[in-house]
Amino acid sequence: MKEFVTGLLFGKDILFNGLVALGIIAAVALGCTCPRDLGNSGIPNSSNSSSTSNSSTTEIDGIPSDSTLQAMVKETTADFAQAIDTNDFGELYEKSSTDFKNTYTEDQMKNVFKTFVDKKRLILPSLNKAGDTTAEFSPAPRIRQEQNLDILVLNGKFPTKPLNVKFEYEYVKRAGEWKLLKLIVNM
Repeated sequence: MKEFVTGLLFGKDILFNGLVALGIIAAVALGCTCPRDLGNSGIPNSSNSSSTSNSSTTEIDGIPSDSTLQAMVKETTADFAQAIDTNDFGELYEKSSTDFKNTYTEDQMKNVFKTFVDKKRLILPSLNKAGDTTAEFSPAPRIRQEQNLDILVLNGKFPTKPLNVKFEYEYVKRAGEWKLLKLIVNM
């Protein structure tokens, strides 16, 4: 039991350390960017609905098409994999929203994901395979409103081997473009 607790506290368990690090990022992001009264949090914005029968190519209720969503999560995951592989988070950081950059520094990202970098031999094979698979979204992609901003919530997994890549990504729409706001990866 003593070895188990020591392993958890001092970095012997990549999954636990990764979850702790990602939990810290999520807590800071939500604590720093969420208003105290979220009002309609979780209710999709239907004011700009352009619903048609072909959801694979058309934006519905402000949610991008399935092909666009797949491209977004694959690009974010590939950028994350590259950052882990090189221990250089610069490109991923630069692609992030100003909201994200106002909350974290590039060095903070590097420190939070240090365990992933240290264990990259174990996790990179699955991260690198994500681009060749189709992301499975669960629950379905949605848009929530926060401080009059559209925030696209994408949770799910890439069914890769040897490990599934589970993700929780959020993107904020700024000047008509989706930018990374939240990054959580579990394996």
